[in-house]
Amino acid sequence: MARISGIDLPKNKRIEVALTYVYGIGTSLAKLILKDAGINPDTRAFNLTEQEVYRIQETMLARQIKVEGDLRKDVTQNIKRLMDIGSYRGLRHRKGLPVRGQRTRSNARTRKGPKKTVGAGKKTTATSAPAATPAAAPKKP
Repeated sequence: MARISGIDLPKNKRIEVALTYVYGIGTSLAKLILKDAGINPDTRAFNLTEQEVYRIQETMLARQIKVEGDLRKDVTQNIKRLMDIGSYRGLRHRKGLPVRGQRTRSNARTRKGPKKTVGAGKKTTATSAPAATPAAAPKKP
């Protein structure tokens, strides 16, 4: 089983697709890494030799690609910085709302979470409100 950057790659997938399971590597970057390492993208992950896995890791180090823990830490720090300086994007992150201009009136359920239905509430009427006691009239001397 191929293990790259602490991630076990899926066995039966092509290595080109399996590399995308590593946080920070997409399809175009996976193709570039495999091209530099000299590995056929159609190779299945379980068919990789130790030498080929090592070449993939060396290519990633040579290109100084940030993946997994380092990249997650950088993204978290960037979001925290936005929230600390009080920018608009930081405020949206703090409130848990969409950050990139999406509408929130009808959609945005992923960011906002499940609907919280607000009922109409009860109105207090004159008959249901407790009766006010009349003030005692002052006594005449």
